[in-house]
Amino acid sequence: MNVAVIGLGYIGLPTAALIASKGLNVVGVDTNQKIVDVINEGKIHIIEPDLDVLVHRAVMDENLHATIKIKKADVFLIAVPTPFKNNYVPDLSYIKSAAKSIASVLKKGNLVILESTSPVGTTEKIIQWMRDERPDLIFPELENNELMPDISVAYCPERVLPGNVLTELSENDRIIGGVSNQCALRAKDFYKIFVEADCLVCDCRTAELSKLVENSFRDVNIAYANELSLICDKLDINVWKLIGLANKHPRVNILQPGPGVGGHCIAVDPWFIIDSAKDESKLIRTARLVNDDKPNFVLKKIESAVRSTGKEKLNLSIACLGLSFKPDIDDLRESPALNIATKVSLMGFKETFIVEPHITQLPEDFCGQSIRLVEVHEAIKKSDIVVLLVDHQLFKSIENDILHDKKIIDTRGTWS
Repeated sequence: MNVAVIGLGYIGLPTAALIASKGLNVVGVDTNQKIVDVINEGKIHIIEPDLDVLVHRAVMDENLHATIKIKKADVFLIAVPTPFKNNYVPDLSYIKSAAKSIASVLKKGNLVILESTSPVGTTEKIIQWMRDERPDLIFPELENNELMPDISVAYCPERVLPGNVLTELSENDRIIGGVSNQCALRAKDFYKIFVEADCLVCDCRTAELSKLVENSFRDVNIAYANELSLICDKLDINVWKLIGLANKHPRVNILQPGPGVGGHCIAVDPWFIIDSAKDESKLIRTARLVNDDKPNFVLKKIESAVRSTGKEKLNLSIACLGLSFKPDIDDLRESPALNIATKVSLMGFKETFIVEPHITQLPEDFCGQSIRLVEVHEAIKKSDIVVLLVDHQLFKSIENDILHDKKIIDTRGTWS
């Protein structure tokens, strides 16, 4: 069996490497030539535990090869980004481009699987895009189990946590939504090659919404915690102590507040539901607005810290600890920490020190000679104000004595 994985990012590359480790021939396709070259050297361009070993072995065994050009295969797996455009409208251009590329090499008997997080109805759209390119082939129709198509199409969303991707790719249950029952069963047979957990079959629309609902559930619960932090700040109560006490109740499990919500899933997926059902998703929309506004609260706390020093910003230095959207990874997508640090760098401080142990150079969002990427102890030592944005393990080990004369803004409760 030959497998083509389109998109070699945080999901596509681990998936391609895991499939290759089972002895299948995998071609990874990406539009970025640098990424292709790195992978073909047996190396990786992202940080994910154990992924480097798996990719190196797969490349050395000649089970994994990367290219910028789509090739014929038996199974095509689409794992490209699905960002949103202005006003939070889903941008399906990457999926459309992938579908059209696949269509050019399709042959009877192929299986096409969409893994990219998508609005409800996207799987049906890729069928139409492929049908437009290949009118010579018979494609499946939603829940038409009488039709025997030339091409099988299904939707199977990823459900993994960055930092534990390889384990969860194999051990988490998978939701497999077929355009027809026959499509779902074909996709299930494929996933059982490398998935040890259950593969649960349903229609593609239910599978699409299940992914969005999972992340919206998390978003709503985080919004509750973030709103609590605003209430506690106004009432001069330690929110982390409050949550710790409330969670002693056997049926209460409040999450931890932070500077906002990031990542390509939780910060994005709820908008796909809102776009599809605006009038029916009032709670989901409110939660998104609460979480999206949390960085502004942090910036106001920084302004308050500046006033408490009695000095002007141009006479003060500030350290921002962490840029990634969650601890101990290098993923900056939709990161509230990056959003905050970028705005801090424009506030006019004498020096802005950025600490992010998982990157080697600052993103293009930052500009100016007064902004530097440094190690954590230098940043704290030289700063008047220290803002903890990401609770990397490194920051948890910082001793209190080097913080005692600093203005501290702890958005994660690490030092509280």
